[in-house]
Amino acid sequence: MRFILEADKLKEVFRQSRLTQSRRRENDAEHSWHLCLMVIVLGEHADVPALDRLRVLKLLLLHDLVEIDAGDTFAYDTTALAHQRERETRAADRLFGLLPPDQAAEFRALWEEFETRATPEAVLAAALDRLQPMFLNAHTEGAAWRQHGVTSGQVLARAGEIRAGSAPLWDYAAQMIAGAVAAGHLAQ
Repeated sequence: MRFILEADKLKEVFRQSRLTQSRRRENDAEHSWHLCLMVIVLGEHADVPALDRLRVLKLLLLHDLVEIDAGDTFAYDTTALAHQRERETRAADRLFGLLPPDQAAEFRALWEEFETRATPEAVLAAALDRLQPMFLNAHTEGAAWRQHGVTSGQVLARAGEIRAGSAPLWDYAAQMIAGAVAAGHLAQ
């Protein structure tokens, strides 16, 4: 129960992505929910046909819990990215340490699997994790991209993980990015 209560704090970790209606910043719990919905709806587009979708859901529900302690690292903040793994590893130690040993080991292994992209499920999870904030940016006139001066080259560099998980989703992402550039919502 301590872990469940601690996990509630994920609702208080805010990301740079904006919601499409209110335009307020999305929190990590909303991000995780949206990713899980994407697995259910878009999982059939994975490049691996025999994908374990339940495992993908587990990876996505757990991967950002470390941000309770480590905070959200903005995808284009190179300074914060340099120390992200260290901060998140300490957080994983503490958070998963709240669980009984068997669950702690399972959850930690799932978190590591996502981080290392060790399985086809982790590759798809990472692809969706890259796609979702791009999707929100494309549907908020590039709100976070424009706020932080992000360029299409930076977005395309991060989008490579989408290509690794799903060719159709990569095609969609490439078109979405090109559309944002054409509309003036993303700088070249």
